[in-house]
Amino acid sequence: MKYLIILGDGMADEPIASLGNKTCLQAANKPNIDKIAALGRSGLLDTIPEGFAPGSEIANLSVMGYDVPKVFEGRGSLEAASMGVKIEPGEMAMRCNLICIENSKIKNHSSGHISNEEAEELILFLQKELANDIVSFYPGVSYRHLLKMKGGNKSLICTPPHDVTGTPFADVMIQASTPEAQETADLLNALTLKSQHLLENHPVNLKRAVAGKDKANSIWLWSPGYKPDMKTLLELYNLKSGAVISAVDLIKGIGVYAGLKVIEVEGATGLYNTNYEGKAQATIDALRENDFVYLHIEASDEAGHEGDVELKIKTIEYLDYRVVRPIFDEVSTWDEPVTIAILPDHPTPCVYKTHTRSPIPFVIYRPGVSPDAVTVYDEFAAEKGSYGLLKGMEFMKELIK
Repeated sequence: MKYLIILGDGMADEPIASLGNKTCLQAANKPNIDKIAALGRSGLLDTIPEGFAPGSEIANLSVMGYDVPKVFEGRGSLEAASMGVKIEPGEMAMRCNLICIENSKIKNHSSGHISNEEAEELILFLQKELANDIVSFYPGVSYRHLLKMKGGNKSLICTPPHDVTGTPFADVMIQASTPEAQETADLLNALTLKSQHLLENHPVNLKRAVAGKDKANSIWLWSPGYKPDMKTLLELYNLKSGAVISAVDLIKGIGVYAGLKVIEVEGATGLYNTNYEGKAQATIDALRENDFVYLHIEASDEAGHEGDVELKIKTIEYLDYRVVRPIFDEVSTWDEPVTIAILPDHPTPCVYKTHTRSPIPFVIYRPGVSPDAVTVYDEFAAEKGSYGLLKGMEFMKELIK
């Protein structure tokens, strides 16, 4: 038996008035995903343990079957693994967003989805101007970058920028949760303020302004942590080999710690214009060689953060006929059966433009196993599924049998 997880990041939602109180999943035309729901068994999954914010780092670790309270060490350290940046003992890593601030408020978390080339130029500029023996900047993908700090104290209260768009940035800067972390908080906040001064009139931003695009005029530092101590999925679930396919450094970094081979796909962007067909083919190829494949597609989450209902529906439909259909059509012809799970990691409701912690719908199709009574895939149909409500690691234990 082989195993495939197809994860549509953030595609769960809440009823939307303009859709007749349907969710995006209910409104989308997705016959292939619904077919798998009709052939499989459904349920709800609580991916966010008590005491944790509903971030993609937490939710994806849960989906992969990790005990989050035991292994989580911040988003930055996970992304560092994907970027090839080593986190040594005594070092702390943090996510470093390039964000847009307008009228002293956070306009968006992504600087208008700045290009890789523009972002790299800005991060390397900050590395030249602000880096020292204590802090270093590393360019990532689009707005997602990394800061590494020697001797940093992770006892910090940090706010993800996608949670507070429209908020005065000064109201949500880093706070120390212990007296010992105050020096770290002060240093990081000073870096943020200095970045604003340096970036505002950088040539990249002046060109973006002329073109009517949002400036990348501030860094935003969040999710601090040290190097995590994680067993691989191969060890935890007795798998021989596995692979991860994603455009996002966070997911690829989790894959590195999970012992999965990271497969790069040309044209994978993390947005609605990602290379869906390339990801589908890469998944098929990876399944031929591996027991387990984790296919992550970010587009629905970004549409949710933008509050763009029409785009979010489109990303779900793209996932359906450009990814799920070719994969299912292919693996259905194989002699060795493939168990397929489809789910998001968390909801990203368009009305809130951020993640929520509601349980997410999932379906597991296992060839030869009788289906339950659920015939479509959405948040409410899954409530009636035979799996009921699972929590965290229980999903992976049901999948890998």
